[in-house]
Amino acid sequence: MTADDDSTRPAPAAKGVKPDPVRRGTNRGVVLTCVVALLAMGGMTWAAVPLYRLFCQVTGYGGTTMRADKAPDAVGQRKIIIRFDANVSPGMAWEFQPVQRTMEVKVGENALAFYKAHNTSAHAITGSATYNVSPDIAGAYFSKIECFCFTEQTLAAGESVEMPLSFFVDPSIENDRDASLVKEITLSYTFYPIDGTGAKAEVKTGEAGKGG
Repeated sequence: MTADDDSTRPAPAAKGVKPDPVRRGTNRGVVLTCVVALLAMGGMTWAAVPLYRLFCQVTGYGGTTMRADKAPDAVGQRKIIIRFDANVSPGMAWEFQPVQRTMEVKVGENALAFYKAHNTSAHAITGSATYNVSPDIAGAYFSKIECFCFTEQTLAAGESVEMPLSFFVDPSIENDRDASLVKEITLSYTFYPIDGTGAKAEVKTGEAGKGG
């Protein structure tokens, strides 16, 4: 073998050569970025529901009504018919209905309506009401000042109650090209039992009676 042949061979790796610190740092950065991304995705998943609810409350998306401290000072001349709807979830021993089925209000007018509920069971039931308006586009302009839906409601066995609702339709609805065409708004509530006070509690009460 000639000297020229030896020169074509690759030089043997030097012993004791340390890994490139730049490359090692780059790999560590990639791993750290992946971990942070996974944690962020998990956090966004956990927060998706409350964030969506907050988004709906702020924007009126999906027919979610707004909340206000007081009615506007200006009251317009245009009138809108408000229809009231009431529902309870299956198995909840409540009778729930609006006192008035319809109401005609002026935009900007502070109106007062009532819903009534009756607990037909033999034990106390605590309920929470969800709500929306239709058409959906009206949600951003339908504002509540006071409402039974803001807090949980507890009715004792056989108790009946009338619950007030203070609301107004924002006059700015007139400036929305599509919403300005709305002549009727339906406000709908659905009451759901809080865990341990609804249908399951009713079953347990019945079973207890049989056992006695």
